[in-house]
Amino acid sequence: SREVTGDMSIDDGARTWAGGGNDLVGMLPAAPALAVVPDALDAPPVVEHKGRLADFWRKNSLKLLLVAGDAVGLLVGSFFGHWTSGYLTSSKAWQLAATTLVAIGAGVWSIRSQGLLLARNSAVRVVELTKLARSCVMLAVFFLVADRVMKLNLRIEQAVIASCTVFVMLVVWRSVYGTWLGIARSRGSYLRPTIVVGSNDEVARLVDLLSTHRELGMNVLGLVGATDRTVDRSLADMWLGDIDHTEELVRLSGASGVIVSPIGIDHVRFNALIRNLERDGVHVFITTGLSGIESRRLRSMALAHEPMLFVEPPKFNRAQTVVKRVFDVVLAAVLLVIASPIMLIVGFGVKCDDRGPVFFRQTRVGKNGKLFKVIKFRTMTVGAEQRVQALAATNERSGPLFKMAADPRVTRLGRLLRDSSLDELPQLLNVLRGEMSMVGPRPALPSEVANFSPELRTRELVLPGITGLWQVEARDNPSFEAYRRLDLFYVENWSITLDLLIVLATIEHIALRVLTMFARTEKPRHQSPAIAVVSPVSLEPSAGQ
Repeated sequence: SREVTGDMSIDDGARTWAGGGNDLVGMLPAAPALAVVPDALDAPPVVEHKGRLADFWRKNSLKLLLVAGDAVGLLVGSFFGHWTSGYLTSSKAWQLAATTLVAIGAGVWSIRSQGLLLARNSAVRVVELTKLARSCVMLAVFFLVADRVMKLNLRIEQAVIASCTVFVMLVVWRSVYGTWLGIARSRGSYLRPTIVVGSNDEVARLVDLLSTHRELGMNVLGLVGATDRTVDRSLADMWLGDIDHTEELVRLSGASGVIVSPIGIDHVRFNALIRNLERDGVHVFITTGLSGIESRRLRSMALAHEPMLFVEPPKFNRAQTVVKRVFDVVLAAVLLVIASPIMLIVGFGVKCDDRGPVFFRQTRVGKNGKLFKVIKFRTMTVGAEQRVQALAATNERSGPLFKMAADPRVTRLGRLLRDSSLDELPQLLNVLRGEMSMVGPRPALPSEVANFSPELRTRELVLPGITGLWQVEARDNPSFEAYRRLDLFYVENWSITLDLLIVLATIEHIALRVLTMFARTEKPRHQSPAIAVVSPVSLEPSAGQ
């Protein structure tokens, strides 16, 4: 059946919307049962899942896999802990069986009680690791209580050792799980179609944010809001309709969630929108419009029964700076010793590749604007810097940064070194010399810094790093806004804990890059039910270029 209204048409079979930029709402009453999806979204046909079991698996497969992996991690971790502490040999069979059941049952309950089966917690690594640690502390307490009740012959040190090994196994498992899910989502699987709703630049910021952080599993289908800003930001082809018809557009698109930002939406309309979406069973997320402030600095509170957020100021002290320097020196020295055989092999390979120099030294801008020479294994042909201007037209980055996915200057060995990050190993010498840190903003070129805004120049308050927040979260993203946002976030929210998490994320990121080194990126073929993203209050993001 086909309904035609103005210059738009809806085809029930193909479920496509073809037409111009007129308001979609004009045809909604005429076709209340049809799912309206823009033609450019390439949405898959709706598949009817028969049976409750199949529908349950479709909706909960990722969570069930995560629970199963956690249970295995608890089992293996407790086994190794008991074996290490001698509990295996000192306990009876029934005591070991009871302790294992406690480890799995109480462990899964502890993990669930910390909200670690929710995507919003597991997607933020710092939150996930913190809550995993709390879960393992709770598990140690459960071990001791079970020992007192059932006489399991379990000593305190044995319970602590078992909980620590469980923590290690859970961290390893969730790293593997995150890496696998990242690969799957890069190939178009396990993505949730998303609609962004707003009326200003906040919409463009949210689209960029969701595109940068693919690990969130959201695929933006379209936008709902005013057209003037979407046209300005080259998002006009994603526009679906205006905010007054959000509920209908969400229902017709099959969206299962909404991100709401109060920017630019009338107070009365905003509150009605939230309640209407909740009534329809839609998951509602509310953005704050804040950027560059770590979530741990936000505290929810109520004033006269009105929900508010209190923003704690950043806390820095000299002790943290000293600890960071000690951490840098110790880790760099250990890595140099461990990686020295690999560095010898890489250096020999670079030399034999084209007989050119092994190392590449380049002037970069360091802390307080001081210039220094960064050291890397050479991955490009000799004289590659002189060819930058000739390749300027093929730059795939926005802003002052230069990047090409298929840079003709990169050697065959150099591409392997870049994908595995082995070319960065000589920078450990820069760390020992105090010119760089293990973690920090990317060391920028003087030509790039010349085009940075005064706000972005605040990145020079800290040492540049071998790895950093931008490298692990948006290294391959062409958006200069992502570069600016993540660098400023690190400078304002730096902590030792954040550095440790970035190091861990770097290991996962390198593993992901190695696994996908020869993989071909495929067009998304399957998408799960959509989420709508609504943006409430309109605060203009600060200029960063």
